[in-house]
Amino acid sequence: MNLSKRRLLHLLPRILAIFFIFFISIFAFDVFDMEGSLLQKIGGFLIHLIPTYILIVVFLIARKWEILGGVAYIFLGLLYIFIFRGQDVIAYIILSGSLFLIGILFILDGYLKKKTNT
Repeated sequence: MNLSKRRLLHLLPRILAIFFIFFISIFAFDVFDMEGSLLQKIGGFLIHLIPTYILIVVFLIARKWEILGGVAYIFLGLLYIFIFRGQDVIAYIILSGSLFLIGILFILDGYLKKKTNT
């Protein structure tokens, strides 16, 4: 694999993961449309950001240990499917599919990194 393709494979899952974290974070802002005091809204906002916190932790793991992080992303995709049964198919494709793609790319990057180091 030439250097530019290898570099792209290294950067792509990281860029996609960051975009996905921002995408998920956008959904937390819906709490400000609800009734309640500002303090309640801020509390609700922080609670709605729990998936973002989890994704940030997994991203930090995946940056250092690509294969472990990739498996964690795939696990999160499966977890979404099992927890939110009955969702629209497009939600599964967008959310779980993105997590699967990011996980596979991290695993592939980790595998090629390990292969070139040995």
